[in-house]
Amino acid sequence: MKGDILDTEIPEPIRKQCESKGGIKGIAKALPDKKKLEEQSQIFQALSDPLRLKIMLALVEQPLCVCLIKEMLGPKISDSKLSYHINILKDAGLIDGQRQASWIIYAPTKPGKEAVKVAGRL
Repeated sequence: MKGDILDTEIPEPIRKQCESKGGIKGIAKALPDKKKLEEQSQIFQALSDPLRLKIMLALVEQPLCVCLIKEMLGPKISDSKLSYHINILKDAGLIDGQRQASWIIYAPTKPGKEAVKVAGRL
């Protein structure tokens, strides 16, 4: 295609791969839409904190209440800080809480389990 970026000095194997996918426009069409990218970004942001990742890994092993999560994390974490991290995980759709008597038991959602699997492969 004359005037296309692929006419410039791009390494031949890369140029051919791009052409086979319909050029840059074809590659761009294959990407998720803006809404899906924002959802995926929120998941990665939620898992970017080591404390939240540790919470997720624990919840994949066993659903837990806040008191057990706090015990696992150690006494240095305040209730408000733990609540903040739990809410980020909930807002990202990675965990869900189910009330059982006076406790809320947190467990990973299906997307939460999948995200932890992906994180474990990195």
